Amino acid sequence: MKLKKMGRTGLKVTEVCLGTMTFGHQCDQPTSFAIMDRAWAGGINFIDTADVYPLPVAMDTVGATETIIGNWFAAHPGRRHETILASKCNATMSDKPNDQGLSRRHIMDAIDASLRRLQTDFIDLYQVHFYDANTPLDETLRALDDLVRSGKVRYIGCSNYRGYQLASALHLSDKLNIVRYDCIQPRYNVLFREFDNELLPYCQQEGVGVIAFNPLAGGFLTGKHKREAPPEAGGRFTLGAAGERYRQRYWQEAQFDAVDRLKAFFEPRGKSLTQVSVAWVLAQ
Repeated sequence: MKLKKMGRTGLKVTEVCLGTMTFGHQCDQPTSFAIMDRAWAGGINFIDTADVYPLPVAMDTVGATETIIGNWFAAHPGRRHETILASKCNATMSDKPNDQGLSRRHIMDAIDASLRRLQTDFIDLYQVHFYDANTPLDETLRALDDLVRSGKVRYIGCSNYRGYQLASALHLSDKLNIVRYDCIQPRYNVLFREFDNELLPYCQQEGVGVIAFNPLAGGFLTGKHKREAPPEAGGRFTLGAAGERYRQRYWQEAQFDAVDRLKAFFEPRGKSLTQVSVAWVLAQ
């Protein structure tokens, strides 16, 4: 497994990061353990999660994914020190008004809750899950700066940010002389390349690391789905509101046509669409 620097930082991570948002719903704890064990055996030392996982989001399961990962660390003493652990905050965690967003109040509560579930003293990469237009950006960044200074967090990042939002954040961090987002998580795959237009060149210019999510378009780029059949029950495309979002993204004639063309090109060459799709994202 190749190692890469995370953006301009000195942190080294495996070029493949294990996403975990199925742990606790589609995958029970033994299955989740087996997946993490297989990743570990393959040399992957980079795990990404979020406090609101698993999908679909439900108030009776929020935090279950982090709990499973924490139990895995507890079952394998020593692995936590060798793992680069990433998590996120912002999403709604309860029906209480301050259990969401990127206010100082919620960030401070969220990090402590995540640390308890993950059974660790710190998180290597702590990310805001998406932009919060209801909270001043300086409030969010100052709170994250305090987490880094306290030792609870080593690096900070963002997910689902637009170009102007990332640029505003980096400018403000520089102006205030506080920590900055050193990593971003965009949706990016061979079917969805909006990231190429502005964010990718901007990240290259500013030395911001990139963790692409949806490299397989939620499983669509495995080629297993058929346009004449409905999405499989219990799969990514049927998980409540998240399933509806995935169907809007990918369950379209144009996307099926693109998958057919890709399969027709690569299968005679002995390459699976899954393999090629992941390799394409890594090459970018």
